[in-house]
Amino acid sequence: MKNRARHEEQMHLTEAAVAALREHGFSRRQFLKGSGALVVAFSVAELADTLGIAPEKMLAQGGNTPQALDSWIAIGADGNVVVYTGRADMGQGTYTVQYQLAAEELSVPMSRIRLVECDTAMTPDQGTSSGSQCHPVNFNHENLAQACATARESLVAMAASRLGASANDLTVVDGVVTHKSDATKKISYGELIGGKRFDMAIKKDAKRKPVQNWTVLGRSVPRVEMPALATGRFEHVQNVRVPGMAHGRMVRPPSIGATLANVDESSVAGMPGNVKVVVKKNLVGVVADKPWQAIQAAEKLKVTWTPGPALPSQRDFYGYLRNHPGRRDALQVNSKDVEAKLQGAATRVKATYLHPYQMHGSLGSSCAVADVKGSNATVWSSTQAVYPLRGTTAMVLGLQPQNVRVIYVRGSGCYGLNGSDAVAYDAAVLSQAVGKPVRVQLTRKDEMVWGENYGLPFVVDQQVGLDAGGNIVAWDYETWSASLGNRPGNNAPGNVASGLLLGFAPQAVQARAQAPDPQNFDNGNNAVPAYVTGRVGGKNNGTGTVASERVLTHTVPSPFLTGPLRSPARLQNAFAQECFMDEVAAQVKADPVQFRLRHLSDPRLKDVITDAAKQANWDARPSPKAGNPRSGVASGRGMACVLYEGDNGYVALVAEVDVNQDTGAVRTKRIVVAQDVGPVSSPDGLRNQLEGGALQGLSRALGEEVTWDDQKITSVDWATYKTLYVGSNVPAIESVLIDRPDSEAMGAGETAITIVAAAVGNAIFDATGVRIREVPFTPERVKAALAQRTGNQTAQV
Repeated sequence: MKNRARHEEQMHLTEAAVAALREHGFSRRQFLKGSGALVVAFSVAELADTLGIAPEKMLAQGGNTPQALDSWIAIGADGNVVVYTGRADMGQGTYTVQYQLAAEELSVPMSRIRLVECDTAMTPDQGTSSGSQCHPVNFNHENLAQACATARESLVAMAASRLGASANDLTVVDGVVTHKSDATKKISYGELIGGKRFDMAIKKDAKRKPVQNWTVLGRSVPRVEMPALATGRFEHVQNVRVPGMAHGRMVRPPSIGATLANVDESSVAGMPGNVKVVVKKNLVGVVADKPWQAIQAAEKLKVTWTPGPALPSQRDFYGYLRNHPGRRDALQVNSKDVEAKLQGAATRVKATYLHPYQMHGSLGSSCAVADVKGSNATVWSSTQAVYPLRGTTAMVLGLQPQNVRVIYVRGSGCYGLNGSDAVAYDAAVLSQAVGKPVRVQLTRKDEMVWGENYGLPFVVDQQVGLDAGGNIVAWDYETWSASLGNRPGNNAPGNVASGLLLGFAPQAVQARAQAPDPQNFDNGNNAVPAYVTGRVGGKNNGTGTVASERVLTHTVPSPFLTGPLRSPARLQNAFAQECFMDEVAAQVKADPVQFRLRHLSDPRLKDVITDAAKQANWDARPSPKAGNPRSGVASGRGMACVLYEGDNGYVALVAEVDVNQDTGAVRTKRIVVAQDVGPVSSPDGLRNQLEGGALQGLSRALGEEVTWDDQKITSVDWATYKTLYVGSNVPAIESVLIDRPDSEAMGAGETAITIVAAAVGNAIFDATGVRIREVPFTPERVKAALAQRTGNQTAQV
């Protein structure tokens, strides 16, 4: 942002709104009349008092989402519409599809709508943009969708009164309400309410437009921001500039757990750029007039650290997880007959699967700009959680949350918790210390070591019992994972690195050695395999047929900060479960697709499997493929599926691979993915999510792994943390979209990625007869496994 006016244009406000915000210094305003839009304050208490509505009636169930219609929609005198959303687009396309939603429900062209996203001074509090929740949260029967439906119904009712007609006799086209049989009777939205408040709550009974009447939703439209992205005019947070801004650089500890002993400020005395050193607890940074000056000062500053404790050995880390005494145990399902069923089974099959720490590795390192002046602060951040960041930034600065404004500005792609929140604290602390706006961008090493929270490592033991006919009669599933920190939420800045360095405590594991019986079924982490009944409280909640079931999880303290990385825990669990399902199918010499179908009860999960297999021209036979050579290149195919989070998107994926058995290199040639998310709001948007998820999943399956020695992280750049590189030989990806217009909207952002590793692992087995139970499938690991090949690798007892 070269100046504030340009940032306001980035938010797509009308000219009058831009002028008013500039005039009032970004202060909260309730009204803005003229050709522009209504800008609404979002304090629930203020709105409740103004509108005479009880505060509890203005809150959406389970959060702080306002139910006042004016919190979501404003209409100018010229009929232009401003729509406010609390769900951020991190690059996945939700910005455009929310335009489509508003245009559809309001019957207004997209060209006359402006969408403002995630600004605590203007937009509703919808929590965190995460978990593939934008589609289900805003596109069903509450929040943005219901607000738009309420506005349309209300405007038609106003028009009926003004025109002396029945609402049933009126229709709306392009923001003009017209009598169906008398075209001379018409009135525009601008004439009805332009520049005024609705002064009403969202109506729960306002009717959404039937899917069969959609003219904007359900179609692919060009991405609204694409022209600016393609021409370099789009402003990411790394480009934000404000008047008088200085530049900061952080000086991080050399090892995990190190604490500050001394800072020699004289070591940078006299350096160009008006260098200032900032020290707060264990957080150290420098501020200078220009970026290069800050970089040079940070490199020259002499800082002494007290080393932290030795880290657990990476070589033995999975044993460390399994044997850690301070674990927290939980049961997801427990039929209490698993041991007996396993003892009585005709055959038992068991295996252990391993998954490492992985990182987001955003292509551009995280950045934020903060302007702290006295008791007020403004932060420009690519956080996925503007309102929670407002609260924790206030804690870090010692301010009141209502005096902190957080403005979302898109950054490097992140589905989870990269360094965006941590660097926001950095910028805010430096700005408060020097009394001027400060921009901080992390170095690549700082991003990878001290910026982001890593994805969870996992150890998974599982065992099934089979009857004489080869059917699964019992499934025992046990996991160990490590956790420390998480998203900061509203009150835990210590959950990320900068907050931890500032002295705030992270969210830690609360030990519990004995797991109580589950009271409710919750498969949000996909720990419960798709093939069991999920019986809790006398009801089958799962998608499978296996009634003898036990899922026991152990969470242990992590030596590193952890948090959500696209499909957190779900990917790790699905990798183990879906590979193991193939192992069992191989044991009974069954086709992997047919074996899955015969152990499933959910027709929608069966449908995605069937459709993916059909599109892939699935070769129905047992794995491994007979007749494949044991040297040179061998080809294979693999299948995996999941109902993401147990209720948020059905997906199945087929991967076709070539394995070079001489080098261990795996090349994925083709991926076919079938998805059911209910009604398809944007076909191109859904395809983009499936393709992007498949590629990120492939990168995580083939190369990504955090590494460390006894003191520090050693995967600190693109040479030591191995993602798919630019120019990689990527597969052809085909998407099968299953449109269910009469179903609830589900998510798509984290579905495909969840099952890539499993499908690729199954394809490697199909090609070579070698079962690799540890991610990533690096050439070294594959070659080593091939060297140990003796025959059928399925483990059984």
